[in-house]
Amino acid sequence: MAPAWTAGAWTLLAALGLLSCCSFYWCEASRTSGSILGGNRQEQGPSSRERVKRGWVWNQFFVVEEYTGTEPLYVGKIHTDSDEGEGNIKYTISGEGAGSIFLIDELTGDIHATEKLDREEKAFYTLRAQARDRLSNDPLEPESEFVIKVQDINDSEPKFLEGPYIGSVAELSPIGTSIMKVTASDADDPTYGSSARVVYSVLDGERFFTVDRHTGIIMTAVADLDRETQDRYELVVKATDMAGQMGGLSGSTTVTIVITDVNDNPPRFPQKMYQFSVSEGAAVGTPVGRVIATDADMGENTDMSYLIKEGGELFKVTTDVETQEAVVSIKKPLDFESKRTHNVVVEAVNKHVDPRFVDLGSFRDQTIVRVSVSDVDEPPIFEPAEGAIMEVQEDAKVGALVGIVSARDPDVKNKPVRFSIDRTTDQEMIFHIDPDSGAITLGKILDRETAGWHNITVKAVEADNHTMVSHSEVSIRILDVNDNPPELATPYEASICEDAKPGQLIHTISVVDRDEPQSGHHFYFTLAPEASSNRHFTLWDVKDNTAGIRTQRTGFNRHEQNVYFLPILVVDSGPPSLSSTGTLTIHVCGCDTEGAIQSCSATAYVMSAALSPGALIALLVCMLILIVLVLLILTLKRHRKGQRVAEDEEDMRDNVIKYNDEGGGEQDTQAYDMSALRNLYDFPEAKSCDSGPDIRSLPQWIQANRVDGGAEGAEGAATATSDFSLFKGYIQKKVEQADADLSVPPYDSFQTYAFEGTSSPALSLSSIHTLSTTSEQDFSYLCDWGPRFRQLAGYYAPGNPEEDGS
Repeated sequence: MAPAWTAGAWTLLAALGLLSCCSFYWCEASRTSGSILGGNRQEQGPSSRERVKRGWVWNQFFVVEEYTGTEPLYVGKIHTDSDEGEGNIKYTISGEGAGSIFLIDELTGDIHATEKLDREEKAFYTLRAQARDRLSNDPLEPESEFVIKVQDINDSEPKFLEGPYIGSVAELSPIGTSIMKVTASDADDPTYGSSARVVYSVLDGERFFTVDRHTGIIMTAVADLDRETQDRYELVVKATDMAGQMGGLSGSTTVTIVITDVNDNPPRFPQKMYQFSVSEGAAVGTPVGRVIATDADMGENTDMSYLIKEGGELFKVTTDVETQEAVVSIKKPLDFESKRTHNVVVEAVNKHVDPRFVDLGSFRDQTIVRVSVSDVDEPPIFEPAEGAIMEVQEDAKVGALVGIVSARDPDVKNKPVRFSIDRTTDQEMIFHIDPDSGAITLGKILDRETAGWHNITVKAVEADNHTMVSHSEVSIRILDVNDNPPELATPYEASICEDAKPGQLIHTISVVDRDEPQSGHHFYFTLAPEASSNRHFTLWDVKDNTAGIRTQRTGFNRHEQNVYFLPILVVDSGPPSLSSTGTLTIHVCGCDTEGAIQSCSATAYVMSAALSPGALIALLVCMLILIVLVLLILTLKRHRKGQRVAEDEEDMRDNVIKYNDEGGGEQDTQAYDMSALRNLYDFPEAKSCDSGPDIRSLPQWIQANRVDGGAEGAEGAATATSDFSLFKGYIQKKVEQADADLSVPPYDSFQTYAFEGTSSPALSLSSIHTLSTTSEQDFSYLCDWGPRFRQLAGYYAPGNPEEDGS
């Protein structure tokens, strides 16, 4: 009853206050209007100052929101002091809500609200009031503006505009850790009463979380929040206005709080022992098995690494980054015969340890991985496993023992082993091996100088299982035997001056020996027995495997002897000692005053003595002068020849081509253009004749005589030969044809063929010489050379005087 009575009292006080405010405003308006009205009346007198003064005044009006009565709600009254109650004044209003929300009585000026108002939608209305004369409608007062303010009541509950909310907090956070802030909004007037004063509280989840009453900040209420136990909480937060007093309105929202993870849990292996099996023949790196440790945390807090605490000699462990598993694999080859079971201790360790929780315990765990090794049939094993090195003298006999290789079956059964040599490494079959004992013997004579090392591959296989094969490299070194004599390094040659002094060092010699004794080379030098009486040179053993040659007398004469051959005997240190003889060639040379060699030839010496440098220069100058004279003579001769040709061209219209070069005879096909002779017999008149190829190739005046045949034909030919008028007519006809042909040169081209060389048995066949000579030479033999020469015989055969006379 007490709270209800208190609320009613507060409501009554609010209503009384509102009424008192309205009465005050109304009284003040009346008082002011009266004073203004009185003022106006004074202005009407003779002493008026003629200033216009408003005769009616009112302040803002108040109206309570959410009015639920059946009658219009009275808002207030406007009045002017000129209104005497006779009904001559009409009151009007205009502006926001005039005529719809707010109505005015034109006679009394009373304003009423016809609709329920909501301050949260509109807090005040601005209107304008006017007093007019009812008859003339003239304004009695200037238009004035007034405000109707909506009075607030607590009709809006607080609202969480941003809800629902989601926040997070790390597990094991201390009490009072701020998580997030929630805010509720109240639409009521915060400046009037306590309608908008909001306070917060937790309705559901107050055991684990609290909220600040005034700020809305949510905080932890306990320190043992465990994500692994519960990873989220749903809270209901309530906001109440009126500062939480009785009768206040409230609203609520849901808040989800997610518990985030921290690394507060160590890794744990589900089992304390794991068992795996692997074959002893498994290769290095083969995985044996996988184990995993679990972690109640999440995210990177579950990242862990694995390591081997015991048994890391033969095994190793790696971490699978995707599955976080420990992969145990083979680090070194396993041997069933040596050890059949291995215990490996694997430890899991968190990578990201939070120092705040180290006091909770060790963040690591261990387990045992037991690996059982199974037996397999293995190939034989060589001893030593890395291969063997053997030595043998190069003079060892065929069948001599080089060495013995050893191999055994590593399995428990210890099966017998058979040996052989891989012939791809010993194609010449220099070595043999005993298949049972592994003894390697010689199959051929050795030569260290040809090959100092031999590398062969020996195979070992099980006697009853040839698939079990092993290989081993055997290196055989051939030990040296002194079987090669020393020799001079090169065919030495030396030179000395004719004026050499006694004891002068001429040359230093060294030797080579294909042998390589273990104690090193040591050579001895002496002159060969046949040179022991030599009086010109002596040999000096330097004792460092070299020797020097010195002169023994003063001066040498290369005219008497320009080359000396000095035999040298070289002996090695053995055993046994071997020797060889080499020859040093010594040339006696001419030198200048400084000892520089000029020439080592006796002929060159004579020439150099006979001709001085000045004489040689003079001889060269003479040769140059002769060459210049010859060139001048040839130039003058060519110039004169050109002038003569030019004079001939002025006198003759014909283009005469002369060949002065006699050529190479019939066999020379390059010096002359033979097509000129061949074209002489290519007559168009003969092409229409049917007398055969031999007759068509002759001129018509010869063909006509030959066609008659017999003795008459021969007589006709002789007669035609002497009949030059017919030949002249033929030539004239050809000239006319050439003149009519625009594609030929303007003049005839005569080609003179003189003597064609010594290779021609027919000598010269020049037509000019033949016509100008009176020789009685018989050319009838040309008929036997073929059709072409048969025609020549007809051209150049001399006419018979008797036949001419007849």
